[in-house]
Amino acid sequence: MITWPFFADQFFNEKFLVNVINTGIGVGVKEPVYFGQEEEAGVQVKSDEIKRVIGKLMDGGEEGNEKRKRAKELGEMAKRVVEEGGSSYLNMTLFIEDVMAKQANSGGLEQEK
Repeated sequence: MITWPFFADQFFNEKFLVNVINTGIGVGVKEPVYFGQEEEAGVQVKSDEIKRVIGKLMDGGEEGNEKRKRAKELGEMAKRVVEEGGSSYLNMTLFIEDVMAKQANSGGLEQEK
């Protein structure tokens, strides 16, 4: 995944993808671009850098292969946790049961006034 943050939490998301779960490559944006100030910000990433990052990810080199492998592993992990018996499946089931129990104990969703 190529990351290109613009503002707000996108810079944190980029750090997470690039440095923590190791599935992303950043294009090198360092400063946010505020809404309405795009013209003032000017060009933040040159076309040569975009070409370099795309090549790095897609050329079949070691770094791109490693990032694709890691993304596939994370995708498989995500599938397992939502399948029956997985932790997310169990947690969602318990949540639904809790909501239904609270609804039954309160006489339904509508509260008497």
